[in-house]
Amino acid sequence: MDCSGDHGLPERSTKLAAMKEATLSHLVASGTVSDPEAIRAYRAVRREDFLPDYLRDDAYVDTPLPIGEGQTISAIHMCLIYLELLELKKGLNVLEVGAGSGYHAALCAEVVSPSGEPPSGHIYTVERHRPLVDFAMRNLKKAGYSDRVTVVLGDGTLGYPPKAPFDRIMVTASAPKPPQPLIDQLTEGGCMLIPVGRHQYWQELVSIKKSRGGKVKSQSLMAVAFVPLIGQEGWPP
Repeated sequence: MDCSGDHGLPERSTKLAAMKEATLSHLVASGTVSDPEAIRAYRAVRREDFLPDYLRDDAYVDTPLPIGEGQTISAIHMCLIYLELLELKKGLNVLEVGAGSGYHAALCAEVVSPSGEPPSGHIYTVERHRPLVDFAMRNLKKAGYSDRVTVVLGDGTLGYPPKAPFDRIMVTASAPKPPQPLIDQLTEGGCMLIPVGRHQYWQELVSIKKSRGGKVKSQSLMAVAFVPLIGQEGWPP
């Protein structure tokens, strides 16, 4: 009997790869995702590398999964919807509010600064939970994205002034209203996605675009369910 501890790993990897493609096929067939860059990023980033070990086998179940501190990794379809709606492209400067496990930031980094090419765009992601900052940093290093993603401990409702302005801002927790500091840190011609509404389920995913001249226009896109955005410009602890 093989007691080395490695038995079954190739089979496990093959099973995860099959599940990954099956989930993608379903999302493409349903019209949830169609952008070639979002699809390429999904294939390039291993979601299992951003989960606690006991959840690795569930990596390609399209649902939020717990990552500690009362937080979750977003469902696969929601991550890809964000990628499509933000219209990410190479070279953009992006702010994420809510690093979580680092998975969403890695997907975005793969689009704005593709693997195997000279560095171009960058993702700055702010997280208020110290254990998740450490978790995200470990995951991103393991997955090969630590050179394109900077994880910051802080209050994401205040943005990240040292690297502002941002071409895109993505908020992965629900706010009572769009925080003004985030709007202020958005470039002219930039876009922000943020869930707005109730402290608990459900909210509206809102697109906020700043036109040349600084005029701001918002549009409700769809119903979503996110954890609350805690901070000075969000919900109280």
